[in-house]
Amino acid sequence: MTGIQQVFALLAVGAFFVLVWLLQPILTPFLVGIGIAYLGDPLVDRLEAMRVNRTLGVFIVFFAFSAILAAAILVLVPMLVREVSSLVNRIPDFIHWLQQTASPLIVQYFGVDPFDIKLDVLRERLTQNWQQAGGIATRLVSEVTASGMALVAWVMNLALIPVVAFYLMRDWDLIMQSIRELVPRDTEKTVVTLVAECDEVLSAFLRGQLLIMFLLGCIYALGLVIVGLDLAILIGMLAGLASIVPYLGFAVGIVAAVTAAVFQYHDLVHLVYVAIVFGIGQLLEGTVLTPLLVGDRIGLHPVAVIFAVLAGGQLFGFVGVLLALPVAAVIMVFVRHAHARYIGSQYYGNRD
Repeated sequence: MTGIQQVFALLAVGAFFVLVWLLQPILTPFLVGIGIAYLGDPLVDRLEAMRVNRTLGVFIVFFAFSAILAAAILVLVPMLVREVSSLVNRIPDFIHWLQQTASPLIVQYFGVDPFDIKLDVLRERLTQNWQQAGGIATRLVSEVTASGMALVAWVMNLALIPVVAFYLMRDWDLIMQSIRELVPRDTEKTVVTLVAECDEVLSAFLRGQLLIMFLLGCIYALGLVIVGLDLAILIGMLAGLASIVPYLGFAVGIVAAVTAAVFQYHDLVHLVYVAIVFGIGQLLEGTVLTPLLVGDRIGLHPVAVIFAVLAGGQLFGFVGVLLALPVAAVIMVFVRHAHARYIGSQYYGNRD
């Protein structure tokens, strides 16, 4: 690659990041659609290899994705509603425990009363407010519909995701071929090699990490159900989603589960049970799930993953969080390639 080509490539990369920064308010549905298309394209290719028309194959994959999502919603939403309702119903009991048990112990051992407020009044008002609101769903709907334009924008973005995903999935191979034809001929072999490695890294991350998140969520939720925690499904889902960042799912999940266990049981035994559940989850993730489903193909150190997510969020908001790990994984491919070229260069060989 000549010096002019290198400058042009750097300018193109810089322009890409500037566009992402400028267009971040509208990019979320497109990024989600691209992600769905990327995940679905190999399945469509397999159906096409079985002599299924590509458009029909896209419909089949789309129907499968939609069926899985609908089934998850139909199963999980009623469970979450029951769990949250149970939590709210326990608030008066928890306040009573704070007033009658926790507060005297803290006063006895530390000489201060952190709950020196009218807890009876607080308990009564919380109960009344909950009954008057008619539930969390009613309160949430009233707040969302308070801003009509925000609701319309949210619905439009949500509706745009399947449209973008469908057309990209149908035309994915044509788009990739068109992009390949734009690559300068003298660098095509190098670019194709790098893109193939990036594709391997991204597929390993997206498919592997999403499956790990799902399995960890199931493990945490099942373990907390066995413990008897009322918020087991909700906490398990949150811990699974947060597992996209190493150790974040464990931290978020165990803090939430410990808080819920204290809220529900007021003893130390169930805290030990919660610690066992999350210990087993971490053990399975480190020794079975990650080596089996992802392995060393991504090549990102946990600290680099955390930094990438925080930096993406700081620079580009929610869009940056979505892009952080895929972009970091691709950057690592280029870093490894540059490192290999440096090791094989005359400059490195003549270092002495």
